[in-house]
Amino acid sequence: MRPAVRLALWLMALIALLAGLLALAGSFLWTDLDAAERAALTALVSGRGMLLVVLGVLVLVPFGVLLRQWLVAYPEAVIRLREDVDIIHRAHPEHRVALTGSGDMRRLGEAVNAFAEAHCALQHEVASRIEEANARLEQEKNRLAALMSELSQSVLMCNSEGRILLYNGSASQLLEPHAGGPARAPVGLGRSIFGILDQRLIVHALERIRQRLRQNCQDPAAHFVTARGDYLLRAQMAPLLDHQGEFIGFVLILEDITREVALDSRRDALLQQLTEGTRAGLGNIRAAAETMERFPEMDAGHRLRFGEVISDEAQRLSRHLEQALSRHADLLHPQWLLEDMLATDLLVALQHSFATVGVTARYPSDNDRYPESDESLWLNLDSYSLVQAMTQLMATLADALDIREVAIEVAADGHFARLLIGWEGPAPEPEHLHEWEQRPFRSVAEGPAAASLREVLESHGGEIWCQGDTVAGYSRLCLQLPATRSEAEVPVPARTPGRPVYYDFDLFNQPGQSTELDERPLRELTYTVFDTETTGLAPSEGDEIISIGAVRIVNGRLLMQECFEQLVDPHRPIPRESQLIHGLSPRMLTGQPGIAEVLPLFQRFAEDTVLVAHNAAFDMRFLQLKEAQTGIHFIQPVLDTLLLSALVQPAEGHGLEQIAARLGVKVVGRHTALGDAMVTGHVLLKLIPLLEERGVHTLKQAREASRKSAYAKLEY
Repeated sequence: MRPAVRLALWLMALIALLAGLLALAGSFLWTDLDAAERAALTALVSGRGMLLVVLGVLVLVPFGVLLRQWLVAYPEAVIRLREDVDIIHRAHPEHRVALTGSGDMRRLGEAVNAFAEAHCALQHEVASRIEEANARLEQEKNRLAALMSELSQSVLMCNSEGRILLYNGSASQLLEPHAGGPARAPVGLGRSIFGILDQRLIVHALERIRQRLRQNCQDPAAHFVTARGDYLLRAQMAPLLDHQGEFIGFVLILEDITREVALDSRRDALLQQLTEGTRAGLGNIRAAAETMERFPEMDAGHRLRFGEVISDEAQRLSRHLEQALSRHADLLHPQWLLEDMLATDLLVALQHSFATVGVTARYPSDNDRYPESDESLWLNLDSYSLVQAMTQLMATLADALDIREVAIEVAADGHFARLLIGWEGPAPEPEHLHEWEQRPFRSVAEGPAAASLREVLESHGGEIWCQGDTVAGYSRLCLQLPATRSEAEVPVPARTPGRPVYYDFDLFNQPGQSTELDERPLRELTYTVFDTETTGLAPSEGDEIISIGAVRIVNGRLLMQECFEQLVDPHRPIPRESQLIHGLSPRMLTGQPGIAEVLPLFQRFAEDTVLVAHNAAFDMRFLQLKEAQTGIHFIQPVLDTLLLSALVQPAEGHGLEQIAARLGVKVVGRHTALGDAMVTGHVLLKLIPLLEERGVHTLKQAREASRKSAYAKLEY
């Protein structure tokens, strides 16, 4: 019941009580009078009745005004003042009390605002000191973030219940759900690792780790291999212990070994093929050789036939070996570690390396210290091996052709980069160049094993040849390598503030999430805050979703990096007035996936969380109408910031922008699905302490209180 209505009822009851008391007093007075007095009183009243009524009204009017002031105006002002103080104290310290009402209430409001100013100044001072005190801690976090973001290995950290509390970008990319694969949850803070990897393997590894910890093993880590879709992962699991040595979580280091296993299988198949294919031939050769040795007096005809057997089997074995090696040639070459390198940087490395063998390398530009920069020409190569092999070849050419100075340059040639090394003098013979390509080059780092220039070129998909101009007396060595895109052309994902490492160490203390969430405090819940943009406002009349945006809240933190945003092709026209609101035109939505493809992805993003939206009845109606078509049901609890705001401040406006302004939330990206979802998420975090002030602490209490709001009757 609204406060004004309640006060009006109290006023009516009080007036009725006063009237009753007056009637009771009159009845006592009447019974105390004798007959003559009663007759005189009756004559007096009957002659002046209207005057008495007017006097009674004149007496009651100021009394009623005073009662209204005491029972209505003051309580409403006090209630509004209390709401404003709650906002200042719980959610938005910059908020100030409106100076309305009587003089006393205005002076009280001024005192509250003065106190709020002092309180706000004190908060700023405390915050600055806390910020200074946390500077060193932030440095440690940044170091961890830098380390994790640069690691090529996929790393996840989980608490003892398997909830992810840290992961790096490599893990997110390695474990992201693949289209057409099994329905798996994406990597995210607070999500269970059991929804991403095989639970049985992880539980078994944890049991082994705990057993080794009980046995005080120096290396309690566990290793296992698991399949994910069509590829294999090698996992190393190490325990996390607190200062008392108690198990509080574990670290997973993952590596994709699909190609490695495939190569091992092919090597095994090659060995088996060579073994089985050569055993019979070797047996025939051995038998023929032993027979010829045992019977030296054998006649020439028999000896010739045995020789033919040996020759035929040897040729067959040779062909079999060549065929097997040609099919599996890549297995016999070392696996090269390739990295992106600017082509001009390769020239600088060759110049310095050629100088060690007495050859001066110059550039065709005026600057001999550094070549002309072409920032768009990049190579993907093992620069160390290539420079070592080319330096050995250059040393051989210098000795054979007396070369002491060369000109080096690199130029783009379609999809290739061509390295040109020129000198004055004759070119080497092709057979000599071919021989020099096969020579192994050796270095201290490589030890006894060595590769040749030919093997290096084959691993890079490159070629080498020599050109000679006998008339001009000039020769050039040409090395052709595949070019790659420049770094500027590589699509770079949108960066969010801070490093791309996502962690929340407070999740060590996060209780396990169950299906019975009603008794969980609002502060401890994991939320998916979402919003939709639609073709119109009538879902029951055929309007469709054209965009879904969502963001997760874990442990009281809105995770800006863990977002869901997807446009949807509605397969129907979009009214012009709707386009003016959200800015999405039919051309922007053409070719986007349909709702049947998008909803399963959104369901996986939001699983095991509480759904939150502003005016959630509208968005949920769209989702419910698609259940029959898609088979996707959103059965988790739903909270509505519209209803929660009405619980906190019933008399105020409850549009998203109005709530955000009161609570000090900056509105960015309004009328975009993801932008509105983020604003709603910030509003929810501001509302939780205000709800707690009113005794709403758990999910069950929030849902029950929301049902009592007048806004809960909205239907779409």
